[in-house]
Amino acid sequence: MARTATARAGEPGQRPRRRAAAGKPRALRQAERREKILAAALEEFSARGFAATRLDDVARRAGVAKGTIYLYFRDKESLFQELVRAMLGPVVGALEAAPLADLPARAVAETIADLFVREIFGTRRKDVIRLIIAEGPRFPKLAEFYYREVIARITAALSAQMARAVARGELAHDALARFPQLLMAPALVAVVWSSLFERFAPLDVRALLHAHIDLVFGKRSAP
Repeated sequence: MARTATARAGEPGQRPRRRAAAGKPRALRQAERREKILAAALEEFSARGFAATRLDDVARRAGVAKGTIYLYFRDKESLFQELVRAMLGPVVGALEAAPLADLPARAVAETIADLFVREIFGTRRKDVIRLIIAEGPRFPKLAEFYYREVIARITAALSAQMARAVARGELAHDALARFPQLLMAPALVAVVWSSLFERFAPLDVRALLHAHIDLVFGKRSAP
């Protein structure tokens, strides 16, 4: 009886410790678990490709039960889509919101080139682009999603910037406004090169992009 009374007397003091051990608020734990799943998905998709990746492997790498993945993502395709949105959406959003309207066209191109090198090529976001290049032809829905979420928004932003430059008389013709892909092409070349040939001939990506800008806009005048 004494032991029982002691145990019961100790219970109210023990509960706060158990709650503290449980730790963070539920919403924060859920957000962290979601991030772990996305990080594990990136590793698995990068290593195996979209087709060969199994949700069992993602769950194992994330340290969760397979069923937990379905609490956050409908299926493997939606997991991949959320990976694209989570990793590249903030960068695209930052580009769309950047105060570039009054900058010269060359300054816009230089700003975007530096953003690409710093926020995409120098991070794991580059691996998402590699995946799209490799898997897009076999999984057109993934390519369509990436086009809507990333490519269409970037090309629209670039086209609008170059059209303003044409209207100001800064550009002699509207080729860059009609084909903003001309400005984007070296970035894709850099991603493909890094996948296939980096170990043979490392590429200075920032220098490549700025050399391309020189070719398009002419060399910057000496101060």
